[in-house]
Amino acid sequence: MTAPNPAAGKPVDPSTLVNVPRLVTAYFSGQPDPVDPSQRVAFGTSGHRGTSLKNSFNEKHILATTQAICDHRRETGLSGPLFVGIDTHALAEPALASAVEVFAANGVDVMIDERGGYTPTPVISHAILSYNKGRTSGFADGVVITPSHNPPEDGGYKYNPPHGGPADTDVTANVEKAANAYMEAGMTGVARMPYERARKAPSTHLHNYISPYVADLGNAVDMALIKASGVKIGIDPLGGAAVHYWAPLIEQYGINATVVNDAVDPTFRFMTADWDGKIRMDCSSPFAMASLIAMRDRFDVAFANDTDADRHGIVTRSGGLMNPNHFLAAAIAYLFEHRPQWSREAAIGKTIVSSSIIDRVARKLSRKLVETPVGFKWFVEGLGTGAFGFAGEESAGASFLKRDGSVWTTDKDGMVMGLLAAEILGRTGRDPHQLFATLTSELGVPFYERIDIPATPKQKSVLKALGPEQLAVRQLAGDPVSAIRTRAPGNDQSFGGIKVETESGWFAARPSGTEDVYKIYAESFRNQNHLKAIQQDAQRAIAKAF
Repeated sequence: MTAPNPAAGKPVDPSTLVNVPRLVTAYFSGQPDPVDPSQRVAFGTSGHRGTSLKNSFNEKHILATTQAICDHRRETGLSGPLFVGIDTHALAEPALASAVEVFAANGVDVMIDERGGYTPTPVISHAILSYNKGRTSGFADGVVITPSHNPPEDGGYKYNPPHGGPADTDVTANVEKAANAYMEAGMTGVARMPYERARKAPSTHLHNYISPYVADLGNAVDMALIKASGVKIGIDPLGGAAVHYWAPLIEQYGINATVVNDAVDPTFRFMTADWDGKIRMDCSSPFAMASLIAMRDRFDVAFANDTDADRHGIVTRSGGLMNPNHFLAAAIAYLFEHRPQWSREAAIGKTIVSSSIIDRVARKLSRKLVETPVGFKWFVEGLGTGAFGFAGEESAGASFLKRDGSVWTTDKDGMVMGLLAAEILGRTGRDPHQLFATLTSELGVPFYERIDIPATPKQKSVLKALGPEQLAVRQLAGDPVSAIRTRAPGNDQSFGGIKVETESGWFAARPSGTEDVYKIYAESFRNQNHLKAIQQDAQRAIAKAF
């Protein structure tokens, strides 16, 4: 693991803060070169991301991508409203203005926050699903303008179809291709009207996002129990899109909760630096979460969300910041015991690089486990139909059904996961850390870590195509290999890497899509030394394959 930067976990140096006027000027003045791969529209697992300072997120990207979404809606017969949300990054407001200009010119009914505020990703998912419930036509979809927990200079733009979750690659590939074609053609074919007219257009609507989401929350989490228990809750929105949701929620349900920081500042100067010295609103990072962790003794349980509130970071008085995998396991164990209205057939969804403690919890619960490639899109259908009671990934993203077994969201919801931590403590008298400790006393203690290893583009290509016969590993850290996989067992889809398993541990290796590294995820159910041995054997085996 790379050694942390000396600034990690400390208040950021004001001289390193992003220059917001320069960032916004670059958004409008920058001219992306569509021939340069780094300046094209590129949809990853969470939409198109970049920064105006490097011509990778500029006005032309948003205009072209928005027109491509309008084209997609026409081609697929989508005629309902399009719900639009933004987070608190500096580039979100300019991108919203650009998008509204194109949507209005195309006559798309768009729903933007009535107070000119911010809208979390799960709220957009909830709005889409609520609108589409019971409909057979005129379906709604949505857009969220966010780069998630990325640094302040970044922007992001993602599309959620009528199922409410992240768009699948067949949709994003078409949108990406069309957007780049518009840029290559000098924006010919992109319809647009001046912003002032667009805001006044009959197709541009102001929408109350907060009230319906907050009102429905009690159907997903037992808010009455949280109130009655008196659990003392601390909440840090990390300056993100959930910031204005907590006051009405606390008032409506009467829970004993305090928002420890309600500041919104596009420089995010109130953050502590992440592991590399950069500002990153990563609620799973102990460095980015240093301020809330320092307050742990003030609350029975506390939590934070990233900037679009689709991820969660759980802090307990008993153990500090929870490892995301540990909270997933604790949440699964609790939910399937305390949701009697869920179907006996409701399964558990996890990504292939999530901890195997989840597999052991699933076996204990006698529940089906569905292991998928990385990406929340693989859980959308199951959450939508109720086939999955819970679905989560190792990067602190998860969602689950309403208490009656119907769909809540089909995208990650960090807000509902944070409140679940309070429900767990309120009902059981044990916080999630303590619940996890009880699980491991029965199921074993996992030692899990992800490390990044330098790799050339050629080596990354080799790794992506690597098969069991090329790796030829018979033993891992002294144990016989029980399986070598390149496809996720839950849906037989390629996960773009390779996984080697034994009875007491495993590793998975995947090339990074953005950096010249490959990632090794590894886990041992013995001890830290065994984990290190697994990591070393993994690196040796992959080096031979290169």
